[in-house]
Amino acid sequence: MRSTPADLGELLGRLTLEEKVRILTGQDFWSTHPLPAIGLRSMVLSDGPSGVRGAVWDERDPSLNLPSATALSSSWDLAVAHRYGVVCALEARRKGVDVALGPTINLHRSPLGGRHFEAFSEDPVLTAELAAAYVAGVQELGVGATPKHYVANDFETDRFTADVEVGDRALREVYLLAFEKAVVESQAWLVMSAYNSINGATASENELLETPLNSEWGFDGVVVSDWTAVRSLESAKHSQDLAMPGPVGAWGDALVEAVRSGEIEEVAIDRKVLRVLGLAARVGALEGFGKPAEVPQVDGLAFTRTAAAEGSVLLRNDGELPWTPGTLRRVAVIGHNARDARTQGGGSATVIPSSVVSPLDGLRDALPGADVTYSLGAVVQEGVAELPLATMTNPETGRPGARARFLDADGTELFAEDRFSSALVYLGGDAPVTETAVFEFRTTYTPAESGRVLLGFASVGHGRIFADGMLLHEATAVPAGTDLGAAILSPPSISVPLDVTAGRPVDVRVELDLPTRAGGLGNALSITVGIEPDRSDPQALIDEAVAAARAADVAVVVVGTNSQVESEGYDRTTLALPGRQDDLVRAVAAVNPRTVVVVNAGSPVLLPWRGEVAALLVTYFGGQEYGNALADVLLGVAEPGGRLPTTWPRAESDVPVIDVTPRHGVVRYDEGIHLGYRAWLRAATEPAFEFGHGLGYTTWELSGLRAIDPSSVALTVRNTGDRAGKHVVQVYAERPESTVDRPVRWLAGFAVVRLEPGRRREITVQLHHHTFDHWDDGWNTEAGTFTLRAGSSVTDLPLSTGIQLP
Repeated sequence: MRSTPADLGELLGRLTLEEKVRILTGQDFWSTHPLPAIGLRSMVLSDGPSGVRGAVWDERDPSLNLPSATALSSSWDLAVAHRYGVVCALEARRKGVDVALGPTINLHRSPLGGRHFEAFSEDPVLTAELAAAYVAGVQELGVGATPKHYVANDFETDRFTADVEVGDRALREVYLLAFEKAVVESQAWLVMSAYNSINGATASENELLETPLNSEWGFDGVVVSDWTAVRSLESAKHSQDLAMPGPVGAWGDALVEAVRSGEIEEVAIDRKVLRVLGLAARVGALEGFGKPAEVPQVDGLAFTRTAAAEGSVLLRNDGELPWTPGTLRRVAVIGHNARDARTQGGGSATVIPSSVVSPLDGLRDALPGADVTYSLGAVVQEGVAELPLATMTNPETGRPGARARFLDADGTELFAEDRFSSALVYLGGDAPVTETAVFEFRTTYTPAESGRVLLGFASVGHGRIFADGMLLHEATAVPAGTDLGAAILSPPSISVPLDVTAGRPVDVRVELDLPTRAGGLGNALSITVGIEPDRSDPQALIDEAVAAARAADVAVVVVGTNSQVESEGYDRTTLALPGRQDDLVRAVAAVNPRTVVVVNAGSPVLLPWRGEVAALLVTYFGGQEYGNALADVLLGVAEPGGRLPTTWPRAESDVPVIDVTPRHGVVRYDEGIHLGYRAWLRAATEPAFEFGHGLGYTTWELSGLRAIDPSSVALTVRNTGDRAGKHVVQVYAERPESTVDRPVRWLAGFAVVRLEPGRRREITVQLHHHTFDHWDDGWNTEAGTFTLRAGSSVTDLPLSTGIQLP
């Protein structure tokens, strides 16, 4: 079995320059070029970080939908993160995927960041530890993991062109630190370069790809570009190895010519090729190299349910939770997201699950003896939502679903397929998007209720809406902004009123003109056909929910965001909950003192009524088992195991680092090392809920903190309550009299402890190896005494000890 660099070098020596260059650009949207002559097959790369979609975006090939990264990070549990990676790798292997494009480990610099839900934390140490565990879990099964987006890609606005101005110290101590452990200790097989520039140089053309990534951290894997992020030959002169997607790109024939003319040395190309071949050997894509990894038996659905509970953060509990099922006779479940939950964020991280358990479903299943009512309460959805499969009949087959057709300019059918969803995305695959003049979607829609609906589509371009053969509306959907990803994955909606009768079928047809497309993501298409929400009488919805809550023993109000609030491609404009959800919560809490609010959002939102409710639980985007996990937590079957990985503000104006909008093409990270809770402490502003906060269903006592050495501390943890539970012990460092500008305090280490009631245990907490270092043209340690504090959040730190450094 060959596996040495010399063996790879022998294969390299058999390649022509054209063959070398060919394998450095994808052969299509999701795969690399094969070279059968040397035993190299194509490798498949796939989104996303919270599941693995595969090479097609298709409900006929569903994927496991895991909880969002913010839910994972809220567990603060490296064992959960490792298992999360293993489950992603199992999904990858099941789908024939060699490389999983995750984890996303950019920092929560601002709560307005559009992909906040897809990343871990505002703290680099917490992020680094979780990322390393995730990467190790993925690669144990012979699948490549891809920490992304390297680096300082913490915003979406103008993400393709913006330049981040950030000092060396902040880069090293904060943004690069989040990546370092995944590369150095978990030995990630890939790293993805970002779209943005850093200090004047595009990420794919930046010296940071060499130093520290290669020269200091010993990275020997493949730097893959974010999709379309390689834009010139200049990137080939840097440590950028693989340009995606393909086959058209900035390299190709131009790179061959640049090597032949002497502009670029062939040795630079050889290094890139050797790295791609090395990746192929690791994932089993190169004949004669590597060996298949053993595949563990893991119940993915069960893990999804467990992970969702582990990442649920109980922010407030006025003695209300957990509930005892036998005492609940009538439960009022309220909220748009209670019925139509968000289990994942928008954009490239999206996967298509085979089924989703909503909070309403989960509570009804868990409380068979109770009367569980439902009220919408407030509209959250924006734009068109897909039609339920139960209401759709394919006019060609007579079975559930729809018919999608691709037509040329003469109306000739180029391609057709039967689908089971009215939300379709084409990124790669067999559909001839670039050759198509008109896309046609057709289904027979049978409404469940009579009344007026807003029938329409969400896409980009000129479209026509027909009902029973009659043209109802014709209009052009124009995307907001110029971000191609947002235009494809979160497009605008067009709709028209239509009166329908329950049980009476309507032949629905939507036509979308597809202009000639080229370059970038021009071969991509997304369209959703469905219904926009009725916003005609919002007060009536609140009144109905209030009546249901008044008549119930307890009320569960699920509030949250929608796909137009949290998604790749654009940043948020406000932290307020969309629609009239704040009014809804206040109205329900006023009539039922046992109101529990569940927050179904991937990132912080404002909670102005937080002191008016009996309990408050943040569940993020909980994956496809979300409703079951929520029921487990509310009923005490599972502990709410989460602690906040990011500060939640009282008001938007309090957030010390919030700006995500480039000014004249530049985003300045002027706060330096002071972001997240560090900035909150520096400003002496009190948040709604601090970093590290989270409650459980038992109580804890910490004692006996002592420093063992500069790498670890020990302390005793005791469960003083009457039930088993989980605690997250957090250790922070301080140096108030420092000659170096430092945060008020910073996370040094953490550990998860699980104990039965009355039990105690002495634990050791490992400290990050740069805990006492600062960057000044190299890592330096200031001599003297540092204070270490231990407790349950960044501000709840009852124990302290000192450590003297020479």
